[in-house]
Amino acid sequence: MVLRTIKLGETDRIVTILGQGHGKVRAVAKGVRKPGSRFGARLEPTVHLAFQCYRGRELDVVTQVETIDANRALREHYGCLTHAVSMLEAVDQVAPEREPHPALYRMLVGALRALSVTPSPIVSTAFFWKLLSLEGLQPVVDECVRCGTDGALVAFDAREGGALCAGCARLGGRSIDDRTLAVLRRILGGDIRGVLAEPPDVAVLGELERLALDALEHHLERRLRSAALL
Repeated sequence: MVLRTIKLGETDRIVTILGQGHGKVRAVAKGVRKPGSRFGARLEPTVHLAFQCYRGRELDVVTQVETIDANRALREHYGCLTHAVSMLEAVDQVAPEREPHPALYRMLVGALRALSVTPSPIVSTAFFWKLLSLEGLQPVVDECVRCGTDGALVAFDAREGGALCAGCARLGGRSIDDRTLAVLRRILGGDIRGVLAEPPDVAVLGELERLALDALEHHLERRLRSAALL
């Protein structure tokens, strides 16, 4: 899956690709910006492809590309594209180079396919939460992350890694609606299809997205540039 591209010189491009068997790879696509290039639009973000590279000292060199799924629907709809790009950027920041991560690969391919079929912001929001879980950073949402009480939870603190009760929320954290917490539990519990079938209202979705971005950026220790478009 093509994560991002950078122009190189007058005709080349550096392409960052997440592969099923080799993890994240950066490679040079030579002459790809020339008219009539044999790679052409295949090496664009969101494109799912089969590719071959020649192993280089610093950067590989793309030698062959075959499209599996162009995901054209994502690039033809601005809303879908912004959410797709945010998922690609998050994966680019999380995935180490040349280390296989098949679970991450499958999750990204599935999420982009789901977004093309169901163009809803809930797809990228759920993806962010599941990405945190995949990286061993699943938030605590069934009890207070500070004191362990299973009473009413009223806030969420990305630094602490979960929800807070009223007493602990006085020390910090962002307030969270009961409905938002309920949807988050469903996402983390694996009921993403159910959430897609009955998406939450705009207020809940907005809160879910803000909290997901806060948590993800906290653990990445950097801002996601594409988040400004969401």
